[in-house]
Amino acid sequence: MTVEGKNAVSELIKTQKTIDKVLVQNGMRDAESRKLISEIRERGVKIAFADKSVLDKQCKSGRHQGFIAFVTDYEYADLYDMIENTRDKDCFFLVLDGIEDPHNLGSIIRVAECGGLDGIIIGKHRSASVTDTVMRISEGGANHVAIAKETNINNAIDALKEAGVWVYGLELGGGDLYKTNLKGRIAIVIGGEDTGINRLTKQKCDGVVTIQMHGKINSLNASVACGVAVFEALRQRNS
Repeated sequence: MTVEGKNAVSELIKTQKTIDKVLVQNGMRDAESRKLISEIRERGVKIAFADKSVLDKQCKSGRHQGFIAFVTDYEYADLYDMIENTRDKDCFFLVLDGIEDPHNLGSIIRVAECGGLDGIIIGKHRSASVTDTVMRISEGGANHVAIAKETNINNAIDALKEAGVWVYGLELGGGDLYKTNLKGRIAIVIGGEDTGINRLTKQKCDGVVTIQMHGKINSLNASVACGVAVFEALRQRNS
């Protein structure tokens, strides 16, 4: 897997992930690039310099900004380890039920990392995986937030509930998000872009919350809705 772009590579270098090498475009002499090259060397990662045409051929996103890192495939977290790590404290998880657009997944991961969430749970089926594109859209956030990939989302929700986590579905027709107590041990379920939350999955939830709409369009993009819900919960938890 490749990680492309200055920000994404910079975040990758801060982790303990295995990096095979970083390909750097010749002539990257601006202060930001020099600093990043120095950090790569300090991390002990192999650097190879090449012409822009070489990076263009290797780049999948078209926006490498002079840096492409080559890493082993993304290592998903273990769901039960994630739960155990929060056993005796407040926690906040996201459960993604059918997010198939890599751009939405990347944006949601970025929201989760910026919000300091304890983990994200995605499905093995009917779900985007952590790919080069997702890594780039998340600005490297996927390197810093635990992501578990589960065969059965409903079983994962059961495991959360058994650990004392209160699970809310984010969907139309529920209680007002801003009037719901989102403190303590919680998880928020985000449904697919076109399908919303699966019926059986919604039945597993302890409650459903809704972002009140005031325009003519009655829904938000999944990653935007996720951002609204996450930071409303953080506002409550920090107040």
